[in-house]
Amino acid sequence: MAYLSGLVTPTRYHVRSSNPGGNVDNPHDLARLVADALDDKKGLDITLLDVGDLFQITEVFVIVTGTSRPHVQTLAETVREKLKDVDRKPLRSEGEAEGEWVLLDFGDVIVHIFQAETRDFYGLERLWGDADSLVWEPAASA
Repeated sequence: MAYLSGLVTPTRYHVRSSNPGGNVDNPHDLARLVADALDDKKGLDITLLDVGDLFQITEVFVIVTGTSRPHVQTLAETVREKLKDVDRKPLRSEGEAEGEWVLLDFGDVIVHIFQAETRDFYGLERLWGDADSLVWEPAASA
């Protein structure tokens, strides 16, 4: 599958210790920042998996569902913009033009943005079933 082809690398990336645009200290905080941004744009079924002990090239998967191609693309752009605020940009990305499965690789956090049918088909939560889920709660609606 082309979506995962560029991910294999011997290097493990970590959040830089100085982030002039924010206070993101570790991959879990970065993943929660991503989840907040996705929630703000109505991303569905947001899941954070701590894969660091199982997968040597990243620490956290953020998985979310978009309702359509434009929604998936908007969610991807939202993540890019939010992490630009903390001086992070993707090391690689795939699938944005198609909008079925967008992968944004920030090194220690990999964001998977799916349409529902594609998410069900690939079943990353099943595939990475041994990974712990990270606690994240959406912000309370006003």
